[in-house]
Amino acid sequence: MSSKNNWHKVPEITLQKLVNLGDALSNPLRIKILKLLMEKEWYVYEMAKELSISRQLLYLHLKKLEKAGLVSSDIRLEDNKAKKYYRASEFSFLIDNEMIKNLEV
Repeated sequence: MSSKNNWHKVPEITLQKLVNLGDALSNPLRIKILKLLMEKEWYVYEMAKELSISRQLLYLHLKKLEKAGLVSSDIRLEDNKAKKYYRASEFSFLIDNEMIKNLEV
């Protein structure tokens, strides 16, 4: 079996997806959030405390990461309270000259 068979097809990237990805990764705090989410999933309240920021600010950053497809979330009922948990998504992007040339703009 050749190693070529182990490659995953890279999803087609559109101009909007590229812009969302660039926007999501353009802030050092969002990269720090993404790094934390790669270690484990986090409940928003706990992550806000860990980062010493408000939940509202954290939600704004998480929304950009989610829009870019870098994180996902779900709501769970615990002790009769709805809690939102976030985790990093599996992703791989290759941005090169050929990809940019092939963008529909």
